[in-house]
Amino acid sequence: MIAAVAVGVLAAGCGGAKPPASGVPQPSPGSTSASSVRPLPTATNTAPETGASRTASAPVTAPAGPLFQASTSALTTAMRNRMTGVSWHPGCPVGLGELRLLRLSYWGFDHAVHQGELIVNTSATAPLTRAFALLFQAGFPIRQMQVVDDFGGDDERSMLADNTSAFNCRLVPGTSVWAQHAYGLAVDINPFENPEIQGGQADPPAAAAWADRSRSSPAMIRAGDAAWRAFRAIGWIWGGDWRSLKDYMHFSANGL
Repeated sequence: MIAAVAVGVLAAGCGGAKPPASGVPQPSPGSTSASSVRPLPTATNTAPETGASRTASAPVTAPAGPLFQASTSALTTAMRNRMTGVSWHPGCPVGLGELRLLRLSYWGFDHAVHQGELIVNTSATAPLTRAFALLFQAGFPIRQMQVVDDFGGDDERSMLADNTSAFNCRLVPGTSVWAQHAYGLAVDINPFENPEIQGGQADPPAAAAWADRSRSSPAMIRAGDAAWRAFRAIGWIWGGDWRSLKDYMHFSANGL
């Protein structure tokens, strides 16, 4: 659910400036590694030189503003205990040792920078960091980003809260097949504004109005937009491109 992005690596903290985007929708019914990145500025054209005199141009510096920050950590004992019997249980297709806690900056619906948390597969930490850095750079708004254990491991509760999440050891509804979330290889983004639509029915049902994809909201995901491009850049596939059903919130590593 690979294009290159130019970013400079800096060591600094986040601020609360506004994102480079338009309006924001109103609310609807271990070892640790860290990085901070800021987009590089675009070079500007200068007038051609005349005569023999040459004047040195001033160096171009990165614009002031919040930085995207990301860190990856092995699951602590406390986190493992919290997840066991909730989002993870014995028999899941991946062990707790194969999962990591990913902390990421994101632009909230309030135009401020927040820090979110996702539990993901170890193999997904680097590509997801890149994808969310691109979302941050584009000013794409996310309502909230909490581990699904904050909602008792209940996918419906998480979706109703418009929560962006990743790992949850569960089956594809109505089947005996593990969802890609059970591997930590899928992410659902702004599920209320981007519901799953199958047979004309929306999931979550309370988000039925958002089945109308002609609605206008910067939190919606559309083919070719910043969110779609960010995940295509890491080789992940969007559920909105599926044919049998449309899962507009969903991105996964193998397209399932």
